[in-house]
Amino acid sequence: MTVQQSEVSEARDTGPVLDTGTTLARLLADVAHVDEVPLDSHFFHDLGADSLVMAHFCARVRKRPDLPSVSMRDIYRHPTIRDLTAAFADAAPPAPAPGATARPRRPGQRAPAPTGSPHHLLCGALQLLGYLGYALVLALVGARGYDWISAGTGLLDTYLRSVAFGAVLLVVLCALPVVAKWLLIGRWTPRRFRVWSLAYARFWLVKALIRSSPLVLFAGSPLYPLYLRALGARVGRGVTFLSRGVPVCTDLLTIGAGTVVRKDSLISCYRAHDGVIETGPVTLGRDAVVSEATVLDIGSGLGDGSQLGHASSLHTGQTVPDGEHWHGSPAQPADADFQPLAPARCGTLRRAVNGVLLLLTAVLGYVPLTVGLLDALLSPVLEGSTVLSRGRAAPAGWVLYADVLVITAVAFSGGLLAALVVVGTVPRLLGRCVTPGRTYPLYGLHHALHRATLLISNRASLTRLFGDSTCIVHYLRWIGYDLSRVEQTGSNFGTRVKHESPLMSAVGTGTMVADGLSMMNAEYSSTSFRLSRTAIGAHNFLGNRIACPPGGRTGDDCLLATKVMIPVDGPVRHGVGLLGSPSFEIPRSVLRDSTFDELKEGDGLRRRLAAKNRHNAVTMVCHLFTGWLFFFCVTVLYACAASLYPQWGTMALALANAVLLPFTLLYFVLVERAVTAVRPPGPLFCSIYDRRFWHRERYWKVPSETYLQVLNGTPFKPLMWRLLGVRIGARVFDDGCSLTERPMVTIGDGCTLNAGSAVQCHSQEDGTFKSDRSMIGAGCTLGVGAFVHYGVTVGDGAVLATDVFLMKGETVPPHTRWAGNPAHPAPDDTDASDGSGL
Repeated sequence: MTVQQSEVSEARDTGPVLDTGTTLARLLADVAHVDEVPLDSHFFHDLGADSLVMAHFCARVRKRPDLPSVSMRDIYRHPTIRDLTAAFADAAPPAPAPGATARPRRPGQRAPAPTGSPHHLLCGALQLLGYLGYALVLALVGARGYDWISAGTGLLDTYLRSVAFGAVLLVVLCALPVVAKWLLIGRWTPRRFRVWSLAYARFWLVKALIRSSPLVLFAGSPLYPLYLRALGARVGRGVTFLSRGVPVCTDLLTIGAGTVVRKDSLISCYRAHDGVIETGPVTLGRDAVVSEATVLDIGSGLGDGSQLGHASSLHTGQTVPDGEHWHGSPAQPADADFQPLAPARCGTLRRAVNGVLLLLTAVLGYVPLTVGLLDALLSPVLEGSTVLSRGRAAPAGWVLYADVLVITAVAFSGGLLAALVVVGTVPRLLGRCVTPGRTYPLYGLHHALHRATLLISNRASLTRLFGDSTCIVHYLRWIGYDLSRVEQTGSNFGTRVKHESPLMSAVGTGTMVADGLSMMNAEYSSTSFRLSRTAIGAHNFLGNRIACPPGGRTGDDCLLATKVMIPVDGPVRHGVGLLGSPSFEIPRSVLRDSTFDELKEGDGLRRRLAAKNRHNAVTMVCHLFTGWLFFFCVTVLYACAASLYPQWGTMALALANAVLLPFTLLYFVLVERAVTAVRPPGPLFCSIYDRRFWHRERYWKVPSETYLQVLNGTPFKPLMWRLLGVRIGARVFDDGCSLTERPMVTIGDGCTLNAGSAVQCHSQEDGTFKSDRSMIGAGCTLGVGAFVHYGVTVGDGAVLATDVFLMKGETVPPHTRWAGNPAHPAPDDTDASDGSGL
């Protein structure tokens, strides 16, 4: 039935409803480039539209003040014009067009005075001085300690000196953040202050020290709650905190006894909004559960015995009542159980013994081993070398460089081979000692074996090396994954795959994973843990940033969209797509994604796959070469500093420490520029067997973005983005954003980018790759954990809330707030504040 026919034959349509349906149909016909749209035609099955087309349709609708606001969730729930019109027939009258007026500020809310260029420059100078001071202190301590250790008269004496020095150094590095916090801040209180102000400079220094403490490496141990208590947090007995995302404003954090916080959770007790840092409380009651990959905004909390599911978030003002289970982003009540695990006996004595053993292991094992490796690396280089102390003779210099080249090449290649042997053997041996399905107490022998398996088998450097190539399936099998019969595509897994037990991870045949997969193989209570098999069905496709729990209710032939929350209750889903948190069903595939299906089979596939393998092999060699070259240059830097040490003393090492960071930044900028010199990233719609896609894989693999994280919250990070090709404005505050395709992103003046946020200008679904530019307007805020897809336009002054997922092709009007997964227009929740500073 067409629009014209419906006007005379559908008596049940009222005038306003029919007018709305007619208008919507005409708008969709214009967006989809078709002559007409029948009212009962399914958007995806009948019209062949996809989410990108429908996102453009939603944007067109939102520009019309006479039409209701439509989101992508509405499109999937009501996939015809008739259903969509009927769904809004009984709704409230449409509000004025979003973006027509600026967001009103709540009564009593007063923003701190804005900071200008002098504050910006002064803050950057203070941060630079802090870095240089830290480099000098490390040089002083390291030089004195190494001199003292080197004076040992024998192997045993040298070892004992290493242990003593390591113990002192560990205590100093662990105590420094605590002392700095109490001296510079005192107690955190709910406050607001501008970025780049003097109050912010103190905040940044304390945050950097807290998150660089060695105790961060002890996340999940009984030592971690003690660290939080020393920083001012109110942490009850028996708390298990597995996330390495250290809370910063710790006095505002309350965790009741027996509570569990799973890994990859973000609970910082602060956020940035419109160039202002806002600190606020987060309260977790007794025996609460915070599942994996969650975000808790300031002013949120969980009651006693409550649970928050994985891939979920609590926004400001949300509190889960006592005993209730919530999930989603923002969270809502749920029937699922996110901790189906019985407690075990795990008292204070067991926790204390475990903490002591961890400290002894670090002091007696790790520190002496590190000192020994450093000595083994530099001693052969410096032995008999007088390149800088004796004169300026060129031959001596070349001897030094040749020695470093040989030693670093042997160490680099030998370390790679040793790592492959260890990850393929040790976890398999240790894993046999922990029985799947059996509940064990925490902090005992079985828990120690499990933690060792987790730490050894999760080697991000190796998954980055083998990911996006045919080698990744062989590597995952080598460490213990059950991959059934592999249907090789050359892109079965991305470069980031992690797990809690490789032996408990299974992926069905024909399944492809984009990137950021986390297999949740272990279930935890505050006193016990249990390993469970986590399986992904056959012929699935998984998007980015997905956490797969044991018992996930998905089977074969499923599309799991980016940031989707995999359900743990209800029927097992087959042959459908899932989107959002909480998830809902969408079409498994659309016509656009089947464009290149003919390239996936036949003799042509073997030829294309062989060509892709050759290209990926060159990419892997380039990745290894750039890694080794960086290692070589850093070793030369410190070899020269050690040679200068007899004449210059500690200043030689301090200078090397100070030069290390700028050299690292410049090196990887040059590497990335070299990769993109001939083929810069741009909009693409192609098969994964297209050479242009292979070049994009090389762009992701060869350069590294990890080094940029040290610049989070400084004026230097936007400068680095600009050097990497980002079109970025002035006074941008970046507290930890990730940009996967730097030259395809535009960010306006005065934007605020929170920790854990990302702008990803591509998507891959099955064998089809899609990429387009994204633009963030001036004065925008990306909330903590926000994820922005490709082809997106965010208007000036818009706010993307905590843990939001902004789908591809969306247009966010200026001065609006969007929230949810997937994102949709939402009311402003900006809190009132007195505007006081630290």
